Amino acid sequence: MAFGYQVLGFGSGGGPGTYEVQFLVLAGGGAGKNYYGSGGGGAGGYREIASKTFEVQIGDSYTVTVGAGGPNAPPHSPPHPVNDAARAGADSVFGTITSAGGATGGAYSRNPGLDGGSGGGGGSGGDSNPIWKGGAGGIGNTPPTTSEPSGSQGNDGGKAGNYQNGGGGGGAGAVGADASPLYFEPATVAGDGGAGTPSTITGSDETRGGGGGGGCYNPGCTQGSGGPGGGGNADGGAGTTNEGGGGGGAPGMAVPSFPSGNGGSGIVIIRRLTSASSTTSGTPSPAPGPDTVHTFLSPGTYIG
Repeated sequence: MAFGYQVLGFGSGGGPGTYEVQFLVLAGGGAGKNYYGSGGGGAGGYREIASKTFEVQIGDSYTVTVGAGGPNAPPHSPPHPVNDAARAGADSVFGTITSAGGATGGAYSRNPGLDGGSGGGGGSGGDSNPIWKGGAGGIGNTPPTTSEPSGSQGNDGGKAGNYQNGGGGGGAGAVGADASPLYFEPATVAGDGGAGTPSTITGSDETRGGGGGGGCYNPGCTQGSGGPGGGGNADGGAGTTNEGGGGGGAPGMAVPSFPSGNGGSGIVIIRRLTSASSTTSGTPSPAPGPDTVHTFLSPGTYIG
């Protein structure tokens, strides 16, 4: 079967029995960490081409995987392990195109956010001592995607503050915000999640792939907000389903069980010229003009 892509010039056509499609492949978002002052989860990897330049073969089957969001850790009170297992989002796939799941946020006590499609926010420093700097944000676009056909799939998470305020998870369209490093100051804030990326592939403008907000323990600290495009707020807020949003980091004193938010599941959308094929894969619907859109909210197969 024929996989891959071919970028064609204006006025060009595909080979015999082929046609070109546009796609959006968004992975599941990562969960926020479940300990106070934790980092927000990173958004799922986001890969899109804005025109019909990805070649498919008529009648061939293309695997479609829709990544689940990272599961949130069970809430519990101290004492408990600082380093819970990573709770990254799952990859989404269309043929040869793979978007990596969003990363988990970092835990309290200076743990960094993990790397992924978008990186998780860094975990808080855990002490007022300035040498206890907060954890670094995780690295986005991991593993790296090349410039063709869709460019970078995500952004880095924000770094945490010196005390108990975590960084925001990276978004598809922007890095997660850093937390304020100030200790018990009115301006102390956790980092907001990075913004997602807008798309008109379905014919309407929708933003997806927002990072999760970082959490903070201090009573005078402002919890991080989820990034536009489905990011969860830092009070256990979940990433939005089928928008690949990162989950919010855990709050602190007011909610001693330290709930974190799960990541939102991803989505795969394929747009083609209606006259190019008779396929009914996924959930087909008309798009503006001569096109048809195929939406996958769960795993399946696209028949060319």
